Amino acid sequence: MYSYVFRRVFSALPTLFVVITISFFLMRVAPGGPFNLERPLEAKVMENLMRIYNLDKPLWEQYAIYLYNLFQGDLGPSYFFRDFSVAELIAQGLPISVQLGGLALLLALTIGCGLGVIGAIKQNQPADFGVIALATIGITIPNFVVAPVLTLFLAVHFDILPAGGWGDGALANKVLPVLTLALPQVAVIARLTRGSMIEALHSHHIRTARAYGLPGRVVVVRHALRSALLPVVSYMGPAAAALLTGSVVVETIFGIPGIGRYFVQGALNRDYTLVMGTVIVIAVFVVLFNLIVDLLYSLLDPRVRYD
Repeated sequence: MYSYVFRRVFSALPTLFVVITISFFLMRVAPGGPFNLERPLEAKVMENLMRIYNLDKPLWEQYAIYLYNLFQGDLGPSYFFRDFSVAELIAQGLPISVQLGGLALLLALTIGCGLGVIGAIKQNQPADFGVIALATIGITIPNFVVAPVLTLFLAVHFDILPAGGWGDGALANKVLPVLTLALPQVAVIARLTRGSMIEALHSHHIRTARAYGLPGRVVVVRHALRSALLPVVSYMGPAAAALLTGSVVVETIFGIPGIGRYFVQGALNRDYTLVMGTVIVIAVFVVLFNLIVDLLYSLLDPRVRYD
């Protein structure tokens, strides 16, 4: 097991290198620059800024300098937030995004798996049709529609929750963004769980378990659900990485200072180092959660071994 983890981590390094390289050059070839303002700076000021941030050097040399600093753990200074480094901004925003994403992930797994199991057990019955209808609606409606609708009803009309802001991490400020993040994931997980659960309930080992007289709850929870969770676990790898590293739309709509909002601001202001820092964090999370998914496979399916 440990050798497998080591090989996976080691093989992920070239992937991260490719992601960093592509992101670096794509940011540089995009039109505009970090100091191209509506009111142009004086030529001398622009020259000094370009020299201070090494933007006056050839592109390959900028790339080499960035890699050298990155290997030392330095993500560089932010071009837009002048008083902060990229590492400081990520250290501020990532815990907030992880809190929202973690709560949304837990909520989505609990409700989605529950609805999927109900739909599979009640196949072709009204409860099943209701689960399919709710899942279809949840998949088709995007976040930028769900967020204003929830805000309109729960914050404006009924004045139950605040419409936005972080509020020092108060629970009331987390409810709307967590619901907005979780609802599409609930729909996807419910559909995946229902489909795989139906297949598991018709498998041979489930028929054998029922023939031995095991209670229905034991058959469903301990045997069928365990194998039915494999597609859900596969999906949750990239989904968890996306949720825990922040949602661009949700954090922007609700004014939450997470890493997703920093990514938007960095892209709009051509803050090269800030965008690169968020891309690296997201890439690391994707690699990490894909590794966790592979390890969970061996726990859910005894046929999978990494010895």
